[in-house]
Parts: sequence; structure tokens; C-alpha cells
Amino acid sequence: MPNSIQIDHPGPPDVLEYRSVELPALRSSEVRVKTEYAAVNYIELHIRAGNAPIIGSSPFPYTPGMEVVGLIDAVGAEAGEWRPGQRVITMMQGLAGVRAERDGGYAEFVTVEADTLAAVPDGVPPAEMAALGLAAVTAFEGLRKIGELSGKRIVVTGAAGGVGSMATAIAHASGATVVAIIRRPEDTDYVRSLGASEIIVSDARLEPQSVDGVLDTVAGNLFGTCVTALKPHGTLCLVGAVGGGNVGLDAWELLRPLTITGYSTEALDGEILREAVNALTGMLKSRTIRPPEYTVLPLKDAAKAHQLLENGEVRGRVLLEP
Repeated sequence: MPNSIQIDHPGPPDVLEYRSVELPALRSSEVRVKTEYAAVNYIELHIRAGNAPIIGSSPFPYTPGMEVVGLIDAVGAEAGEWRPGQRVITMMQGLAGVRAERDGGYAEFVTVEADTLAAVPDGVPPAEMAALGLAAVTAFEGLRKIGELSGKRIVVTGAAGGVGSMATAIAHASGATVVAIIRRPEDTDYVRSLGASEIIVSDARLEPQSVDGVLDTVAGNLFGTCVTALKPHGTLCLVGAVGGGNVGLDAWELLRPLTITGYSTEALDGEILREAVNALTGMLKSRTIRPPEYTVLPLKDAAKAHQLLENGEVRGRVLLEP
């Protein structure tokens, strides 16, 4: 039988257990994918720990993993034009996460609705596609909320993380001057290599009304500073809150002409995913962006992957490989 990672209750990383599982019967609208890589996301650490409760009265045993790159193994009778052997990517849309409408990507095989898939073009290495993955789609869609980037000065917080590193690369490739905020000085060279023109470490201050947009992955204590840094008609888009969801700002800032918005991939559907993947793989193939750094671990070492991320011992993305 194929193997999967499951948890029976929330807890520390060692609740992630490597088990043999039975494959569900394939419905007519579904596609089964043989996993090549499943990326690990920070929200999955919170779900595993019980800090982001899973919706549903009986969610366990629970298989984590909100994204997968792999090869189509089997296709339902009404699953459209997908064919076995095609390389695809899928993410969110009820795949594990807090919605947990189906088992997630920490598994050798993943079954999803056909419309949740996007094709991975020929010539794109699967590990590079997985390293882009949900982080790149989140960054891409969040930056779209900010608007035209060419010629603009854009701040990216958490710029050495998965989403932040992709936002830095995409904004730079789109013609923006990128101001990268990072937590550790040792990440300076890395974010500079992604295209950051200016690098701010930790809680250094931004000049008021000095930037056109902010892609914020941190929130927390940085949030108010980032709002104050916006020029008139600037936009801050929040896509994460690794620094904490309790934020503060000067209320007078809300009287200025600016936009504070956000983007969550909970709103993702197959059509948006396919648009984003087409754009991102185009940039990847032309090398106007490159994938973030990534670390590959065996699927059975999912607990180690979570521990590395919790301890901040890894840069970029972590991929699980069956």
C-alpha cells in the first residue's frame, strides 16, 4: 500500500506519523496524482499544533499538505482532457488546510477534482515548480493587488521567507525597486541575489511616505510602520502574519488616500491557479525569476521538516519527496 503522513491529534512535530494507507476509489470528476514533491507551508505548522483549528467535527486522522507537484496516475471518466503522465500542480481548494475537504499532499498519491489542476509546462523541473508553488502564487496574486509595479518602490517584509523571497523576485522582474525587510543579517546576500535594491534588517524604520506599495507577510509590530511608509495612493497588501495578527497603526493614517487590503489563497480556484502558473513558469523559463532556495527531505521526515521551519533553521522552501 502507498504511504502517507497522518496526525491523530494536534501537537508537536512528532505527531506526524508515516503510515501505509488505502487509496480511495476514483470518482468520475477526479484525478489521481503521483506525488513528486509536496512543499511545506508555515500554516501547516499551525494546523498541526492546533493553533489553526481544522473545520469539521471529525477531522482525524488528518493528512497535511496544501500543494503537490506530480504526474497524473489515473483519470476519472468525466475529468476532461487530463491524461496519465502529464505533470501538474494543484494547491488549496480544499486540499487539507483548515477546510480539509480531502486528504493533503504529504502522501505518495493525492486525489483531487480535475478542475483544481494546472499543467506544468515542458522544460520546467518539478522541484523548481514545487519551490515556486503556493508561495509564488500567493506573492503573485498579492502583488497584483498592489497594481502596476514598474518604476515603483515596493517593500517586501519577511523577504527571506517562502512568500517574501518570491515577492522580491517577482517585483524586481516586474520593474520595481524592492526594499527587502529581513530578520537575520545573514540573509542579506540571499535577498540581494533575488533582486532587492535596499535591505533593512529587523526593526529598522522606514521613512514616512517613502514607498508606493507594501507586500506584507509579517504584520505584527511592523504593520504600523509599513502603513506610515506608504505614499499617497499607495497600497499595502497583507498576505501573512508570521509576526502576529495583533497590529496597531496611527488612526490618522486612515484619513490619507491609501489602500490597506489583503489576499488569501483560500479564494484560489482552478482558473486563477492556471493563470498564475502560466505567468510564473513563463518568468521561470525566461529566467527573469529563479526559484527560491529549497531543501528536499524524504516524505517520512515530515516531522523534521516542521522542526526545521519552527526553529528558523532553513531558508526558502522545504519540499517533501516520497
